[in-house]
Amino acid sequence: MSALARWCFRHRLLVVGIWAAVLVALAVPYATLGTHYSDEFSLPGLESSKAQARLQASEHRQSGDSDQIVVHVRRDGSIRDAAVRQKVTSMLDRVAALPSVTSVTSMYGPTGAPRISEDGRTAYATVTFDAQAERIPAADVTRVIDTARAARDADLQVELGGQAISLAAEGKAQGTEAIGLVAAGIILFVAFGSLLGMLLPLLVAIAALGAGLLAVGLTSHVMTLGTDAPTVAALIGLGVGIDYALFIVTRHRTGLRNGLTPEEAAVRALNTSGRAVVFAGLTVVTALLGLLVLRIGPLTGMGISAATAVLATVIAAVTLLPALLGLFGGRLLNRRQRRAVATRNAGTVHPPLNTQRHATARPRGRWAERVERHRTLFTLAALLVVTVLSLPALSLRLGTSDAGNDPKGTTTRAAYDLLVQGFGAGSNGPLVLVAQLGTPSDAPALDRLVSAVRSTPGVASATPGPVTAATGLSVIDVVPTGAPQDEATSALITHLREDVVPAAELGSGLTVYVGGTTAASGDLADLLAGRLPLFLGVIVGLGCLLLMVAFRSVLVPLTAAVMNLLASAAAFGVVVAVFQWGWGSELLGLGKAGPVEAELPVIMLAILFGLSMDYQVFLVSRMHEEWEQTRDNHRAIRIGQAETGRLINAAALIMICVFTAFVLGGERVIAEYGVGLAAAVAIDAFVLRTVLVPSLMHLLGRANWWLPAWLERILPRVSIEGVPTREPAPVSARTVRAERTAAPHLTGVATAESRPPVVPPPSRPEPPLRQDSTPGAPKSVAVAYLWWFFLGLFGMHHFYLGRTGRGLLYLCTLGICGLGWLADALTLPRQVRSANARIVRQDIAPRTDATVAPALDDHVH
Repeated sequence: MSALARWCFRHRLLVVGIWAAVLVALAVPYATLGTHYSDEFSLPGLESSKAQARLQASEHRQSGDSDQIVVHVRRDGSIRDAAVRQKVTSMLDRVAALPSVTSVTSMYGPTGAPRISEDGRTAYATVTFDAQAERIPAADVTRVIDTARAARDADLQVELGGQAISLAAEGKAQGTEAIGLVAAGIILFVAFGSLLGMLLPLLVAIAALGAGLLAVGLTSHVMTLGTDAPTVAALIGLGVGIDYALFIVTRHRTGLRNGLTPEEAAVRALNTSGRAVVFAGLTVVTALLGLLVLRIGPLTGMGISAATAVLATVIAAVTLLPALLGLFGGRLLNRRQRRAVATRNAGTVHPPLNTQRHATARPRGRWAERVERHRTLFTLAALLVVTVLSLPALSLRLGTSDAGNDPKGTTTRAAYDLLVQGFGAGSNGPLVLVAQLGTPSDAPALDRLVSAVRSTPGVASATPGPVTAATGLSVIDVVPTGAPQDEATSALITHLREDVVPAAELGSGLTVYVGGTTAASGDLADLLAGRLPLFLGVIVGLGCLLLMVAFRSVLVPLTAAVMNLLASAAAFGVVVAVFQWGWGSELLGLGKAGPVEAELPVIMLAILFGLSMDYQVFLVSRMHEEWEQTRDNHRAIRIGQAETGRLINAAALIMICVFTAFVLGGERVIAEYGVGLAAAVAIDAFVLRTVLVPSLMHLLGRANWWLPAWLERILPRVSIEGVPTREPAPVSARTVRAERTAAPHLTGVATAESRPPVVPPPSRPEPPLRQDSTPGAPKSVAVAYLWWFFLGLFGMHHFYLGRTGRGLLYLCTLGICGLGWLADALTLPRQVRSANARIVRQDIAPRTDATVAPALDDHVH
């Protein structure tokens, strides 16, 4: 990492130019080809997908999206009045002639009687398009809306509803990313007190987000990505991008304040915080790619999109950021800080860095000491807060929002309410029974099916369509008595599929599938609920494994997994209270209460596990560094919390602002993600990582760092924070010369022109640093093959063999698309022999070299 940082710093103009060229190279085809986002998906093997596929194959004209034009007479009168009929009929004729419209079924036609309410004041016509909603040009849908609403007057209300109409309305929503950027900029300015310090993380995040979203847009041409995919990618990419840059810039500024040159400060920042950023970013990517195990098209695409955005932020943080650090130099410090550094370098000697650092973190240090003294009380209090916030999650009900959840004042919400008032709640979510006749003699079986459905409890009406002579297909529209989101409607679908339809098919060639939007939503919720345990097991297992490798502990990853589950449960509780119970959803302009989106739990779990791992890595890595040096558990936890707490809280505030900004866009689904993620980050940073994790680690004592000996031997060794070092305290040039003269009389202390000797605290001698990158135990071919088989595509077997550079390459390229992974199957025995030969050579070398060399070479890392 230090070599990459130094190269980017010294070739900063070239690196900036490369990034500009990459952005242009992505932007040109993006502007030429555009995007091809699509919400069309199928659930292979499920009945609703079979019904849709049969319609598309046999009755293409009926497979297009169907929307409604709802008309309502405001005053005394009827839809059947001659003046109203003439105005509505003329409007429907104009709509039928518009592009992308296949047909318009009027309420005044031969089969239009069921489309007029009993009181005669409300009616609806059905507009059938020539494609599914996401494939209809937005301009064509807008023409339909404008043409229909042109018939409005003081006595006649005209509203429109349906999926195509909803997508057109969502397309007019304004992006709110700028609000999040402004809020993040304010927090950065307060934290750094420098305009350049504020701008640098924002520039890196914007460049990375631009590259990521351009890549996602181009990817939409080669795989199915939903219309929400770029928004979710922007949501997570913008948050982590600013945070990752913040962590590195903070470490860089610390180096500058302690007298390092800009280049050495940048190299030190990338070799410490940069490593943590890479590790944290890869955990987020791994969690997001865990969505692939669900094998559901839209969720897979959303996971790949978000992972692409996060990967772009990691690459920008370790390449573009050091280049910009080189461009800005020491100007990242404000004038007062630069004067203080200049005064120290002129001859004023200050206390050692540890004393300074703890002095600057004194309020955080007092809080850390308070948590240590009252650890049991703080543990119980934090658990109580999380439990209370999690209670609403017990009533979580998954489903799909519809027009009834739209904000008041929208045409889709008005159309929904008029249909409920005139025809009952079920009219907004009719079921579609697709009946395929084997032979014309199956017509009596079809009639029996229609009669049985009409007499089924919970069915308001069942209207069969004509049998198509060429295909033998008939479509039956079934209107339930309950709303699409009611549990009674879900029970009705199950009853039709398991009892009514099989009885009608018995003894005939009739084949019937129960489909429609309501049935598809229920199928998706059931499918996700069934696969959720597998998904949860994959991301929890991989997360625990990565943390176990990083921190050489069993309890640290288990604690992290429990904390992630607690944060997720509390976030789900907040989402249920706001969106399912309706606590404030109307005030936020997000519509009335309704079920939580079926895909929300898995996507939020993937994102939250990644983000929570970030905070766990930044918090525990500092604790682990102190533990390696002192073997004092309480001291390690206290110092780690004191030195990282302010940074984690600032990063959390930035993420909360970014996520909350997406709530203001007015899209219910995106708002659910925004509210859930903002709540999770707030709980994670200000309750779990600030209170519960350190207090619980104090209670566990030295067991935090326990690892069985057999596991210690087989786990690869990865250093997140690099070689633990203590920053030099700035002193005058005269002091440096004097100490350089006395250097031959010192033992175990590194000397260099750029750094004076640092003496360990007198109370406890500092033990030799453990060399994580050079394990001494011989490597086993069998164990190497186990790593290769299970996690070889991620390069983890190279970490086991001590080849961290090759392992990082695999992590960033997924085994170079698998080719490197296949090649390693043949060369692994030779690689094991090579690794063991290196171990033998290191064991022959004097042990004193192993302890002195890192100190001597520390200034180049």
